[in-house]
Amino acid sequence: MTARAVLLTLALLLPATAAMAQGIDLSHGGPIAITARDGITWLRAQKEVIARGHATAVRQNVTVIGHRLTAWYRPKPGGATPAPTPPAGPAGAQDDEGGNEIYKLEATGAVHIFTPTDRARCDRAVYDLDQAVLVMTGHNLRLITPDDVLTAKHDMEYWSDKHMAVARGDAVVVTKDARRISADVLVAYTTPSATPAAAATTTAGATPAGAPAPDPIAASGKLRKIEAFGHVVLRTATDIVTGDRGVYDAHTGMARLVGDVHITRGGNELAGQGAVVNMKTGVATLLASPGARVKGLIVQKPQPAAATPAPGPANGGHA
Repeated sequence: MTARAVLLTLALLLPATAAMAQGIDLSHGGPIAITARDGITWLRAQKEVIARGHATAVRQNVTVIGHRLTAWYRPKPGGATPAPTPPAGPAGAQDDEGGNEIYKLEATGAVHIFTPTDRARCDRAVYDLDQAVLVMTGHNLRLITPDDVLTAKHDMEYWSDKHMAVARGDAVVVTKDARRISADVLVAYTTPSATPAAAATTTAGATPAGAPAPDPIAASGKLRKIEAFGHVVLRTATDIVTGDRGVYDAHTGMARLVGDVHITRGGNELAGQGAVVNMKTGVATLLASPGARVKGLIVQKPQPAAATPAPGPANGGHA
C-alpha cells in the first residue's frame, strides 16, 4: 500500500536506549522518523518501507537524506506477535509496535548524512544496524569530521562501534592543520566517543538536570591513527614523500613509510626503503634497510656568470 502522509514514525525498531554521543551511528536510539515528499510505500509481505522524493530518516542526532529511502525490518527476538493487519493507512504502522526491528537502511540519490559534528555525502549509502557499519559508494565520496576531511573515488566504510573509517580508490585525508596523506586505501582510527553517561539525554533531547552539557567535538571522537596502503603520498611544506605503505600517528605528528620510498624536494630526490616524516615540522628523514644504502640525486643550481671587469688602471689599462 502507499501512504500519502508526509510523516511516518516507525515504531518497529530496536528498543529505545540511552542516547550515545557518537558520530554517524544509527544503531542506537529510539524510533526512526521518516518523511517523504512523494509518498511512503509499506510492503508488508516483503517487510520493507520505501520513501520517495526528498526522503529523510532521523534517529537521535543522525539525519539521512536521499531521493529514495528503503528500510528492511524483521520480527524482534522474543517480540510479541503483531496484531492483525487493519485497513490500509499510515495508522497501520502502530500495529507492529514492539514486534519488529529495522536491521538495514538504504539511501540513494544525492545522499547527505549528518550529525551536529560530522557530515557525509555519496550517491548510495547502506547502513547495517547489526554491524553498526555505513557503506557509501558513488562519485565524490566525502566524510567530514571536526578533525579531518576524508575523500575517495571507489567506496567508503564507517564503523561507528570500531571507531574506524576505510576509504578506497584515490583516497585522501586532509587534517584540520593541513596535513595531507593519500593512498589507494586509507584506514583512519578515532578515539572512543564520549561515554554514554556523559551523553545521556532525556526523551525530549534535553540534558538531564545537573548533568554537564555534552561536548559536540568530543562526541565525534578525535583522529588517532591513519594506515595507508598502495601509492602512499605525504606532502609537507617542502617535501613530497612516497612509499608503498605508511602509518601516521596524529598525537605525535610522526609518519613512517616503507617500501620503495622517495623524498623529493624541488629537483632533488632521495631514495631508500623507509622514511620517517615529522608532519609538524615538515622534516623527512630517509632510512636504509639493513645492508643497503640510500641514494640520491642532488641538482645543483647553476651559478651566475662572473661579470667581466671594466678596463682601468688597476687592470693594466691607460688613464
